Amino acid sequence: MKKMLLSLTALALLGSTAQARTWADIQKSGTIKIATEGAFPPFNLMKGKTPTGFEVELAEILAKQLGLKVQWTTQPFDSLLIGLNQDRYDFVIASHGITPERQKAVDFSNPHYCTGGAIVTRPGGPLTAKALSGKTVAVQVGTTYLENVRKVPGVRDVKTFPKDTDAQAALMAGRVDAWVGDKFTGLDLIKAQKGKVVQGELLFREKIGMAVKKGNTTLLKTLNTALAKAQADGSYAKLSQRYFGEDVRCR
Repeated sequence: MKKMLLSLTALALLGSTAQARTWADIQKSGTIKIATEGAFPPFNLMKGKTPTGFEVELAEILAKQLGLKVQWTTQPFDSLLIGLNQDRYDFVIASHGITPERQKAVDFSNPHYCTGGAIVTRPGGPLTAKALSGKTVAVQVGTTYLENVRKVPGVRDVKTFPKDTDAQAALMAGRVDAWVGDKFTGLDLIKAQKGKVVQGELLFREKIGMAVKKGNTTLLKTLNTALAKAQADGSYAKLSQRYFGEDVRCR
């Protein structure tokens, strides 16, 4: 449910020539370095100085399963994949939609959830793509939401914000007609705002994956195996039910 990015050509050029840590390297060290944004509730957010949220807890379940400690890094969303290509951490879990463009720059795990980009507005506001004609829409910069809103015919203006929560705040303050973001994040906002906003249709659907540096096949295989185990043993479903009241894995 998230996020486009810089051009892939530019992103690929920013990659370091150093070798990413393989699964054997990580296993030997006993610690896995993971990055997230920390500003995309309920998937990743900060509780004081500590990251939490569905994706953070899921990553910690995988790390525990693999017998590893976790070292977290939080960064602005649009710099996460750049840091990955510079070997600053081993993988990223931050609601990255799996897109053909991004797949040119990084490798993605099997999807760890499925979602879509939803329209959220105040009561009486636009609830469909057609109704966005002539309207101003808030989105987070560097996201798939931005890319997809720009495809909607007739949208008057798209205002971008550094954080998704900033875009939501613009909607709540009446500075825009609608916000487009992750459908689960939208439902979370509706619950928190108690009827002050409503959710409309999905503009698009997408699969979300963890990102590793291009070519880091041993780590990618390990993450996919760990994710499959968590989904098979019930730990994924239990976590998902706690956050969303449903199992958000891709079907």
